[in-house]
Amino acid sequence: MKTAEQGKTVVSGWGSDAIAALLRELGFEYIALNPGSSYRGLHDSIVNYLGNERPEILLCLHEEHAIAMGHGYAKVTDKPLLTAVHSQVGLMHATMAIYDAWVDRVPLVILGANGPIDARKRRAFRDWVHTTADNGALIRGYTKWDDQPGSIEAALESVLRANQIARSLPAGPTYVCFDVEMQERKLAAPITLPDAKRFTPPDPPVPPAHDVQRAAQLLRAAKHPVILVGRVSRSMTGWNERVALAEALQARVITDLKVGAAFPTDHPLHAGPPGGRLTKNAVAAVREADVILSLDFVDVGGSLREASGGDPSDATVISCSLDQYVHNGWSMDYQELPAVDLNLAGSPDAFVSALLREMEIAVAVERPRASVATNGARSGPPAGERIGVGSLCAAVVEACRELDTCFIRLPLGVDGRHFTFRHPLDYLGGSTGIGIGPGIAVGAALALRGGDRLPVAILGDGDYLMGVTALWTAVANKIPLLVVLANNRSYFNDEVHQGRMAQERGRPVERKWIGQRIDDPAPDLAGIARMQGAAGIGPVTRASELPSVLKKAIDEVRSGKVCIVDVIIEPEYETREQG
Repeated sequence: MKTAEQGKTVVSGWGSDAIAALLRELGFEYIALNPGSSYRGLHDSIVNYLGNERPEILLCLHEEHAIAMGHGYAKVTDKPLLTAVHSQVGLMHATMAIYDAWVDRVPLVILGANGPIDARKRRAFRDWVHTTADNGALIRGYTKWDDQPGSIEAALESVLRANQIARSLPAGPTYVCFDVEMQERKLAAPITLPDAKRFTPPDPPVPPAHDVQRAAQLLRAAKHPVILVGRVSRSMTGWNERVALAEALQARVITDLKVGAAFPTDHPLHAGPPGGRLTKNAVAAVREADVILSLDFVDVGGSLREASGGDPSDATVISCSLDQYVHNGWSMDYQELPAVDLNLAGSPDAFVSALLREMEIAVAVERPRASVATNGARSGPPAGERIGVGSLCAAVVEACRELDTCFIRLPLGVDGRHFTFRHPLDYLGGSTGIGIGPGIAVGAALALRGGDRLPVAILGDGDYLMGVTALWTAVANKIPLLVVLANNRSYFNDEVHQGRMAQERGRPVERKWIGQRIDDPAPDLAGIARMQGAAGIGPVTRASELPSVLKKAIDEVRSGKVCIVDVIIEPEYETREQG
């Protein structure tokens, strides 16, 4: 039973009741999970002690989907979605999605469980195979922190710490593993919960004032400044401040498709459409630059070296990032070590705010913008009926022209010229790990549910097939979502690699498709969607069909449904650099 004493929450009952009550105090609205016996105590507490409210259970058909949903949710909100996985077996299923969340630096709180640590209390066989000495070792190379507390009091502290660390920049996944016996033990006495408000994450750090002043001096003196914008928040305030800084400096701005929208891509100062790597326009801007400001740009070292022809850039480089604080020896996702002249440890958003104050630059309170669906130049009729990845994207953009749209995910092989992003939620970007796309799409759509934006994910067929059952969770929880499949019936990225390998070795390029094509028989991708309870349309094979098909699909989603459109496209990429 829970009562209030002097403003504090007191819990009596079972160990897992106290954990569940604290999760509510921390403000978690949902918990995405695939059930398991190792945390049956916590599951019962959420359902029966909390009434399945705050957090509400979102049942997933695979642990990887639960984590991917948290990834997508965080891409919209900058806040973690609570997730739970069953012992080491569920955690092993979840590992790929956890790694993707790590690479994308999104906050995620993962709850796990272990069989009884006391061997005398384990059921024969089953508890033994659900118990490990160190569950966290499975994911320690790509999480910020993990713990396996030994008491309820320690468990409460671990949950507070996991939430605080996950949300502190640079954000990332954290993991807390609960002993099953601890969850199921009756509390010997009522427990007073800690005051969650006293364990909030710190404000994003700002570089020291003298570094801000030095950066301001360098940028004021620059004749050809360039700003590389990478991992920043979804805040509209931060967006407006970046625009104000670029306009005051008349700096060229470069963004890319690995991260979410960070600057209006149709702004005169934006150096051409974004791509997966630096485009020709971006390379030209970098080569002309005398001062380069990197705002946590992903792989700033490698990007500048490639743009400079293989040598470090001659420009004065200012870098503002906190990413070095999560680099470790297991994964090389930290990219090339950049050569910089002023290395600032701080939040890019907070640094830009401080820089504007130092330089006395005013910021427009509200900047006018049109719908994201005015993206790109209007396309003429397609040349013939065959559909390429670019023409598919152009058709989707045209169909969404009158709507506020959030493009959650885009396929490999597309460049940014079909899209114009004018708001932080116009495009979410992120990791390209295969199999997580459907889950990320569902999580982002959950965060957008009830708003004015149409959630759209353009996924490859391989990504879709690995994660398709994530759609069931969207249907079951009435989460509207449009998924358009760029279906080339191939693991085409690997076809490209096999083609290059054959060329290098003087072998038949024509055989590159073997072990790559998803055909003969071709899976019924729309039919698989219908099996999850979604609306499934396709396969669409003619370009002239796209306008009417996409209109029908958008109508389905605006009525509250999940709709998948299977579009057969040519096996090609728009730019070779994407391969």
